[in-house]
Amino acid sequence: FPMAATDPQVLALAAQITESREQDIPLLLLKLKGILSSPSLGCQESTKIKQDIYDYGLTQYCLLVLKRDHSQLRGAWATAAQLAEILSHCCVGLEVKEDPEEFYKKFLPSAIDSLLVLGKRLQARFIRAIKDKEKQDFLHWFQIVTDAICWLFGGHIQLAACVLQNDRFLQLLITDDVETAIIMMSVLHNILRIHSSVLLQVEEETLHSVLDELVYKLSSTTNPAVGSAATKLLLLVAKFCKQLVQLLTARYKGLKGLLSKQWTGKGFDRELYQLLDLLYLEQSNGKGEMQKQHQAACIIQAAWRGFQTRKRLKKLPQAVITLQRSFRAKREQELQHLTKQKEDEALKLQMQLQRQRAMRLFHERQLALLEVVHASQVNKYMEEMEEKSALTIQRFWRGYRARRIFHQQKQSLKEYKAAIIIQRAACKFLEKRRRRRPLSPWKEPKGLTDEQRLALQQKVDDYIKLHPASQMSEETSKELHMQAQAKLAQFLLRSRLDQRAAQRREALLAQVNTDVELLMNAPGLAEITEKDLGAFMSRSIPVATKARQAHNTMLKYTRWPWWKKLGDEFMEDDVIPDDAINTELETLFIGGRK
Repeated sequence: FPMAATDPQVLALAAQITESREQDIPLLLLKLKGILSSPSLGCQESTKIKQDIYDYGLTQYCLLVLKRDHSQLRGAWATAAQLAEILSHCCVGLEVKEDPEEFYKKFLPSAIDSLLVLGKRLQARFIRAIKDKEKQDFLHWFQIVTDAICWLFGGHIQLAACVLQNDRFLQLLITDDVETAIIMMSVLHNILRIHSSVLLQVEEETLHSVLDELVYKLSSTTNPAVGSAATKLLLLVAKFCKQLVQLLTARYKGLKGLLSKQWTGKGFDRELYQLLDLLYLEQSNGKGEMQKQHQAACIIQAAWRGFQTRKRLKKLPQAVITLQRSFRAKREQELQHLTKQKEDEALKLQMQLQRQRAMRLFHERQLALLEVVHASQVNKYMEEMEEKSALTIQRFWRGYRARRIFHQQKQSLKEYKAAIIIQRAACKFLEKRRRRRPLSPWKEPKGLTDEQRLALQQKVDDYIKLHPASQMSEETSKELHMQAQAKLAQFLLRSRLDQRAAQRREALLAQVNTDVELLMNAPGLAEITEKDLGAFMSRSIPVATKARQAHNTMLKYTRWPWWKKLGDEFMEDDVIPDDAINTELETLFIGGRK
């Protein structure tokens, strides 16, 4: 421990942490908040206390606790959020004179990474939460962590680039949730406000990812709060550097139409019109190029329309024949249906007449018999007729039941016969196998005797003497090796050139296909307007497709199940492999590239 005078509260807390159990340390570290927020502290006293906290390792303790599983802490996520706030306040205003490289190049980036990991976990649990109380708590803790991040890079400006280049910051920004998306865009706004040149210091891929996500939010949502935040960020980017305005104009050619059509009159028109003025000012410098492209588009469209017209004229006779054939077939089908319907109606009428005629004859026969039969024999005759009728009904019912049972047992009978046939074939096969003669057992080959071995060795020696092997010197061997290496290098070079040429051909083919689709759906020359020129001059549709696919891919990988991330330190998907993203996006054609 340092020998200089130390604050007694810090010294007592350090001693208490040293003697406490590991699970009690997070709650003890929360006492640092009361020490730092004491109203009696001045600027120098506050700096001295922060130096003592760092010297006694309490700041390092906070960082180590944040790297643990927060669900096992006392107080869980509330404790973790308060420790994040304490860590940021301990680091801001602290000037380390002993071993500053350890503090500025290792400790502070590690603190930023831990805070981003904590924010990612809070965001995931906020999205999964169902109850309103849980969602409010997680959103409050998420706001505390993001404020701690802003406070930290506000005190150490060099950390702004570290935050932007961290993969977890982009994962936090890429979300469909409105509340957390607005908070993360406010963090990005604070980064640009504090360190305006940070966008020129990050990698080009990171810059494009951030801009793609902002443009995607403008094109995929109708929420005024999200649109206002994204528009203000793009305006801040455009005001900072003309180079970034050129990038916005060239990479997102449909951005101006999207802003003017979808976001006008949403409550932030002043910032929206400022951004549109900057974009239109940059676009006015390239009107000559637009006219050339317009003329080229007109020529291509005229040629394509002529080709399509000639193609349709050639196919017209065949289309007429096909139409006539389908019409005749449909008319024939309707006539057959009408004929069948008439036949069914005639059959029903005939059956009804026959039934009525049979009933009338039956009643006439009954009356005739009653006239012939004596009155004393009527009851006996009626009993006989009832008995005959009952027998007839029973006979028909037994026949119907027998036929129904037979149809039900028909499938079982087929299966029974099939089983008999299979069993008979299996018995015949087994009988044939029994009748076969068993194979003789394997006998090992006899070994060579000593005389045979000597004679064989003598033959080998004689052959070697008659046919001596050619020997090669070491210099000749090296020369052949160098020639082989040179030919291999030439082959690899040619293969790379061929591969690049193939990729270029594929890219050109994709570009031609895109132009063909645009031209097929284009209006006529007499109907075309200036607004239709954007479809030929702009690549906004492929750019929006790429942004949407990139967004969906990142969301998919952030929602991987736990069994795909057994190698990670925690349960959440902290790292998403770039190879998996490139695999899904490398075939997308954007602006003449693949």
